Order: sequence, then C-alpha cells, then structure tokens
Amino acid sequence: MTAGLISGPPDVARKRVAVLISGRGSNMATLIEAARAPDYPAEVVLVVSNKADAGGLLIARAAGVAAVAVTAKDKPTMEAAINRALEAAHVEIVALAGFMRILSADFVQRWQARLINIHPSLLPAFPGLDTHARALAAGMKRHGCTVHYVTAGVDEGPVIAQAEVPVLADDTPATLAARVLVAEHQLYPKALAMVAARLP
Repeated sequence: MTAGLISGPPDVARKRVAVLISGRGSNMATLIEAARAPDYPAEVVLVVSNKADAGGLLIARAAGVAAVAVTAKDKPTMEAAINRALEAAHVEIVALAGFMRILSADFVQRWQARLINIHPSLLPAFPGLDTHARALAAGMKRHGCTVHYVTAGVDEGPVIAQAEVPVLADDTPATLAARVLVAEHQLYPKALAMVAARLP
C-alpha cells in the first residue's frame, strides 16, 4: 500500500493529527483513509498505542504512518512518553480512537480544545462502558455515536457531532454495536475535519 498523502513533508495548510488506540484501530483506519483526499484539512502523522500488540499499529505502518507503542503502566510515565512522541511529530490535534486508558487532568489541559474522542452512544446518554447493552436495557429506540472534545470528566466534553442509528426489536449488544460502528466510521472523519478547520 502506498503512503499517499500520509508521508512526505508536512503541508502547512493541513493540521497534523495523532491517533491514540488500544486495539484493532478501525476508526483510526478511517481517519487515515479520509486524510488521503487532497482537500481534507488534516493529515494523520502518528499513531500511538498503549499496547504493543494492538492490530492498529500494523495497519498504520502499512499505510505509511509512523506508529509506536507506549506500554508503561504508570500513568505519569506513559503520558510523558506520549507527549514526547506528539511533540516530536509536531502534532496539533490528538484523536482518541478506542484508547482504553483514562487520561490525567494535566494531559487533558495540555491538549485543551485539540483533544477529541469518539464514544459509542448519543452523549450525554450512557457515558462510560457497555453502552450498547445499557441502551437496550433502557428500551431506547435510537442509539448512535458522538465525537466530543475531551475534558477531565469521562465523556463529559462538548459535543462536536453525533450520528444516530435505529434500535431494532431483535437487536443484541453485538448487532447494535456493529451498526453503531458503521456510523462511527462515517462520523469521525467528518468531525475531525470540522475540528481541523476551526483551528488557526
């Protein structure tokens, strides 16, 4: 696979993005693919995982994107290493995509208004984990996903964009999760473009 717009000298008109992951990186892959469009206002220049065996690292490298693992269990050590990697890559926006670690208030403050996350519910409904099972248990007719700015509170930051999906009568948490994931893959590139376009 060729690197396309991902590699080469930075384009000053495009915001430099790092994606933080913990697993397979499907949302990360959609951001990398979206950034191949010549009119997209951001480029993914770095992927960071807190797990060395995260499948998304291989996907990023195959796409020509620098990808590193930061596996320190101690939060200050981990965040210091991540910040060093972000600064070395001249990152301007940090996008969380299935990054399964709670970031400290200091890290969030350092990247204020430049740190975003995608969450599998229509926030403020169902922050935290097990969102699909909780939506079904609550009898919701609509579910979906949210891209939001990250603040010190878990899943409490200002909403950037949302996408809805219907909840079907025979849904299980797995089938609902699959439908929401499709919506996530459509929403996150659009929301990142919105954030990049707003920054000076």
